[in-house]
Amino acid sequence: MLTKTDFYIDGEWVKPAQPKECDVINPATEEVCAVISLGSEADVDRAVAAAKKAFATYSQTTLDERVALIEKLLEIMGRRNEDMAQAVSAEMGAPISLARGPQAGSGPFHVKGFLKALSKYNFEEEFNDRGEHIVHEPIGVCGLITPWNWPVNQIALKVVPALAVGCTCVLKPSEIAPLSALVFAEMIDEAGFPKGVFNLVNGEGIVVGEAMSRHPDIDMMSFTGSTRAGAAVSRAAADSVKRVALELGGKSPNIVFEDADLEAAIRGGIFECFGNTGQSCNAPTRMLVQRSVYEDAIALAGEYARKVVVGDPKQEGRHIGPLVSEAQYNKVQGLINKAIEEGARVVAGGPGRPKGFERGYFVKPTVFADVDNDMTIAREEVFGPVLAMIPFDTEEEAIAIANDTPYGLSAYVQTSDQAKARRVAKQLRAGMVQINGTDHPAGSPFGGYKQSGNGREGGRWGLDDFLEVKAISGY
Repeated sequence: MLTKTDFYIDGEWVKPAQPKECDVINPATEEVCAVISLGSEADVDRAVAAAKKAFATYSQTTLDERVALIEKLLEIMGRRNEDMAQAVSAEMGAPISLARGPQAGSGPFHVKGFLKALSKYNFEEEFNDRGEHIVHEPIGVCGLITPWNWPVNQIALKVVPALAVGCTCVLKPSEIAPLSALVFAEMIDEAGFPKGVFNLVNGEGIVVGEAMSRHPDIDMMSFTGSTRAGAAVSRAAADSVKRVALELGGKSPNIVFEDADLEAAIRGGIFECFGNTGQSCNAPTRMLVQRSVYEDAIALAGEYARKVVVGDPKQEGRHIGPLVSEAQYNKVQGLINKAIEEGARVVAGGPGRPKGFERGYFVKPTVFADVDNDMTIAREEVFGPVLAMIPFDTEEEAIAIANDTPYGLSAYVQTSDQAKARRVAKQLRAGMVQINGTDHPAGSPFGGYKQSGNGREGGRWGLDDFLEVKAISGY
């Protein structure tokens, strides 16, 4: 069992100001897999002071110097992929094949996207023929709060662009899944970033996250997590009028028209929804199906859901693992039971653990049919392998149902009519739309509308988030 109670501050591993040990639970076994320490406001103050001091010199480094550091970090990420995969699998239950691939691999994936964006980014430009000079400068010290569901992904999407443009930062990973962040800090140290440029403080959101959000010497907060917690970050940051970038929840619609390749659409929708055990903010958890093919779609959804295997994270394969925690397990079970109470039809899965699992936070891959968009299962973000199927008659009705949500992160459209796909995509109130199973490439903007947040992560848009714009006249 790993014991790592130190924080990474000012280029060194240091003891917390007031030790407060916290067990990290392996969700597959419900046993302690590591012990960390939870930080305090004093630890935040120390980390911010180090970051503020480092900003004075690091912000003046050349782009070539920063790119060299990031390229070194990328090399280390590749070399230590297995260490990162083991950490992710232990802390949040990702099956090891998923942990080695998309989970740990998301870090290098995004780093490459940022390096490509940096090669084309104009940090200085002439605005007009009257001598107006536009300069994009690092915003300053950045407070970064990352979640447990895609830990490496979100660390890379925040830390890398901040450091790439000349900012310094303090990272608070989820206390539920902090091990991957500790490995990342080791990588930063090995890459040779200057002291104080990157700092790591573990802790609870209501303590460390709150202290970061209201800290007068933090110039920007970037947060990924629940909409409720994002609102709390914004409130705490308001008094110091710092910039706040938020990547929050989702209840993404997947619109399946009658002219789609139905089997491919349903199969892809099931696996996209259930991937990472449904613990993705952009998961297509509402499947809207045209009524003429609705019953056929239900039958296919049940068939494919029953093919989704739940298994031990230590074993290789394409199975899904447990939910991240007991609290998350109880939440998902409550929403499954609520859907049944409100009249949704169980097509596959249902309450309780899958057969053969007496321990661990494992859940049954579940599909509900005959869902009304006013039902709780269609309104609330489940964050588990649970799909709600909703019928519609017309294109206009599909768009109306899809947009009838407080969220606006992702949307998905399945149709053989490309003109229709484009027409519908432009009317969906979502930051990202995927047509017929296409993927987002590295460097594509990630973020949403409404209560799904503000700002965009990835590529040049991710760089923009960490930059101020200065107009110099008479330059």
